[in-house]
Amino acid sequence: MTRSLAEFQDGLTEALWASEPMATNSTAAAPPADWLARLIAQPGFAVYRNTVMKGCVDALRANFPTVERLVGAEWMSAAACVFAQQCPPTQPQLISYGDGFADFLQRFEPARDLPYLAEIARLDRLWLEAFAAAEQPRLELHTLSSMTPIQLAELHLRPHAAARWHWSVLPAFSLWRCNREGIELPDPLLWQGEGTLLCRRENRVVWQPLSVGGCTFLDACADGHTLASASDLALEAQPALDFNALLACLFAARVFAID
Repeated sequence: MTRSLAEFQDGLTEALWASEPMATNSTAAAPPADWLARLIAQPGFAVYRNTVMKGCVDALRANFPTVERLVGAEWMSAAACVFAQQCPPTQPQLISYGDGFADFLQRFEPARDLPYLAEIARLDRLWLEAFAAAEQPRLELHTLSSMTPIQLAELHLRPHAAARWHWSVLPAFSLWRCNREGIELPDPLLWQGEGTLLCRRENRVVWQPLSVGGCTFLDACADGHTLASASDLALEAQPALDFNALLACLFAARVFAID
C-alpha cells in the first residue's frame, strides 16, 4: 500500500514524541498502523528516539544557561526532558527552541520553591532573541537635534529588532546578571522589582538595569505611541522619573532603529 509523505511524517512524529512507546494493544489511543508498528518494533527506533530527545535537551541547556547555573545540570536536564515531551520543536533551528520554557517553569511543580526561576528563563530567552535578531540601522540622538518641539512630540521611536526589555516584580536582573557573569550576589539582596534592558551591539549582547518607567516607555514605543504619549505613560508608571536622563540612557544603549 502506498502512503503519502505527510502520513509517514505524521506517524513518525507521533511515535517519536509519545510519552510511552506506542503499542498495538494500547487502550489509551488508537493503535498505530501496521507499517508504523513494525517501524517502532525495530531496535534502532529507540536509539533514534533517544537521540532526538537528547538533541532537544541539549538545545534547552544551551539556550538557558543561567537557569542551569542556578539549578544544576541534572535538574535542568530532567526539566528539559519534560518540556520537550510537552512542547516538541516546531522549527529545525534549535537555537530558537524554548519559546514557552519560562511559562512551563512557572507551573512546573518541582520549581515551586524557586519562584524566580521562570523570570531567569525569560531573561535567558530575551538574550537569545537579542543575539539572533536581524540587524537594522540605528537611530542616533543627534538626528533629533533639528526637530521642532511639535515634531519631537509627534515622533514615533521604534525599538531596534535586537533590543529587549523586561520588568519583573522580583529582583530578576540582579539574580540573572550575577549568575550570568559568575559574580557574587549583592549582600543584602533587596527583594524588590527590577527591570532589564538587553541590546546587541557589535555582535555582542550587553545588558543593564532599567527602571519601571523605562520599561513602560519602551512598551509604549513598541505599541506605536508618539514620544509625547509614551513619555506620559512612563511618568505615570514612575512619577519621579527623570525622563531626559532616561532618553539619553536609551540612546546611549542604541535601542532605537531608523523608522
